[in-house]
Amino acid sequence: MNYIATNIKHLRGLKNLSQQDLAEILNVSRSRIGSYEEKRSAPTIEFLISLSKHFKITIDLLLKYDLSKSNATTFIQLNEQRILFPITVDDANDDLIEIVPVKASAGYLSGYDDPEYIEQLQKIKLPFLPTGKHRAFPIKGDSMLPMKDGSFVIGRFIEDRNEIKSGRTYVLVTINDGMVYKRVQNNIDANQTLTLISDNSNYQKYSISINEVLEIWEFTCSINTQEYSQEELKISSILNMFNQLGIELKALEKSIK
Repeated sequence: MNYIATNIKHLRGLKNLSQQDLAEILNVSRSRIGSYEEKRSAPTIEFLISLSKHFKITIDLLLKYDLSKSNATTFIQLNEQRILFPITVDDANDDLIEIVPVKASAGYLSGYDDPEYIEQLQKIKLPFLPTGKHRAFPIKGDSMLPMKDGSFVIGRFIEDRNEIKSGRTYVLVTINDGMVYKRVQNNIDANQTLTLISDNSNYQKYSISINEVLEIWEFTCSINTQEYSQEELKISSILNMFNQLGIELKALEKSIK
């Protein structure tokens, strides 16, 4: 379905612009604006480009999504344009945490920017989380021990890639590797890459271009779905101790240099 007629009228209303005002801004006649809003004719490519540039919204969004159902917080700025970032709120307008289930995690890559996909995800509310938009992601495998397979990581959305801190863990949604949870080394300033490191030493670290990263969520807390055995708890304590020691040694090495 094409939402361009609805979106022209909606965006015009957000800026308190009359049809004549918008027509003058885009250097077209008022009758053309009216014709587009009333669906009596289809906008030209040139008009769509001008509209996109003025409101800083991609043409894809202008055509595919009903923007009247969105608000300012459902968009993020990316370079010179805003892209859709669907979120859900409760009746008190408080952010809810969408849970990406294990069975749906494979589809998240194609649905992360689709309001209908995000809307159908189950939601929870955790009042102790810090300010920001959070989402829960399932953990697969054993690369991030002691995090168990089937656990969930709740992450805070990171909009500014400069906020990525080396040594911390993040859920990354990537073009080629899908959804991954790793400890990150930030090399953006040096070569526009991130090094992804597993806490389980059986897995090799690897680097990806920052341009492959669609979303990044910083670890806030985790939800374990299985109880730890006494032996696992001992191993977890040891792993955590050595991991923290490694981070401290890296920080000391940097300060010496």
